[in-house]
Amino acid sequence: MATGQKLMRAIRVFEFGGPEVLKLQSDIAVPIPKDHQVLIKVHACGINPVETYIRSGTYSRKPLLPYTPGSDVAGIVEAVGDNVSTFKKGDRVFTTSTISGGYAEYALAADHTVYTLPEKLDLKQGAAIGIPYFTAYRALLHSARVKAGESVLVHGASGGVGLAACQIARAYGLKVLGTAGTEEGQNIVLQNGAHEVFNHREPNYIAKIKKSVGEKGIDVIIEMLANVNLSNDLNLLSYGGRVIVVGSRGPIEINPRDTMAKESSIIGVALYSSTKSVSLNQPSRYTRPSLEYGQLVRTTIVVQNHSAKPNPTSNLESTSSSQLYRIISLHLPKL
Repeated sequence: MATGQKLMRAIRVFEFGGPEVLKLQSDIAVPIPKDHQVLIKVHACGINPVETYIRSGTYSRKPLLPYTPGSDVAGIVEAVGDNVSTFKKGDRVFTTSTISGGYAEYALAADHTVYTLPEKLDLKQGAAIGIPYFTAYRALLHSARVKAGESVLVHGASGGVGLAACQIARAYGLKVLGTAGTEEGQNIVLQNGAHEVFNHREPNYIAKIKKSVGEKGIDVIIEMLANVNLSNDLNLLSYGGRVIVVGSRGPIEINPRDTMAKESSIIGVALYSSTKSVSLNQPSRYTRPSLEYGQLVRTTIVVQNHSAKPNPTSNLESTSSSQLYRIISLHLPKL
């Protein structure tokens, strides 16, 4: 390590496993931005369920050990590398990915994954945008190609992606239905754009949804737990309806005939499938959907009733190491 090199605190993972593998270290070198890279002083870091899957070693994509978790950060640009013209030191930004990891005081990110944070959002809210809002937008606009006047069921709407989907769908003029498993969760879903909400822990909630939508069915279903719900989803769809699979924790048996009569579709979504060319900062004839994509993520929350905000998570500056361990290592509760 070079003499005088600036150090920072960061969470490091040296082996896959439970929360106990998260180690807070205070002697990590602050990264130096290279070509097309931005160094961000982290004020807040989003915590997503996928990060606990990666940490446990059960996810399909595994980082090289040791590593620092975290992809969604918001903060102030500290420095930029060569060939970065969009950002400068002092800019308020958020990210959809990091190179060095977000659970740290400084994070390095490629410039095409960094976005200017709208003035109406604070830094904690900015850290809750990345995975939830970009996934929700990709599911609704890129995969389902929703149109104003259509109906959408967000099946599991009280989590980060679900709430984002409700907000975006409502902003685009859809009739929004959601599900949640508690009264508190149902209230949150209603507050974030849903016209109706159902308790997915009630045995007859599918019948209630069918009664609500009538014979036509639902045009689009954003599915968070396909291994449990996919068969029911297919029976809820309208003619030409689409199930967009955002989450699944195992296999499920379905009857393919359920897709035939209605000519319905099942489409999977994975945010990491977006390539560098699908970026707001990489305009080309191939990226028209991505221009809309980036613009929407920047403006949706502002366009919406401002009471519907991203949920802030953690701040390294004001959190003790023991509190940080608990926050980072556990899923936020699903309501």
